[in-house]
Amino acid sequence: MAVQRSVSALPELAWTKSSHSTGNGGECVEVASSNIQVHARDSKQLSGPDLAVGPGAWIGFVGFVTG
Repeated sequence: MAVQRSVSALPELAWTKSSHSTGNGGECVEVASSNIQVHARDSKQLSGPDLAVGPGAWIGFVGFVTG
């Protein structure tokens, strides 16, 4: 997985862009985690909203989409 970091509206979080995201304006997802939440956002909208879920919910989601 290629790691690309970006400036964050939540500066304490280190965002990682999906290696499946392209520079062609398509689907671009970034993920960041803290001790209590996992955040996901559209990497084209850095100051826009993000989705925050608990670690258990994130693990369940990742297991669902990769299984």
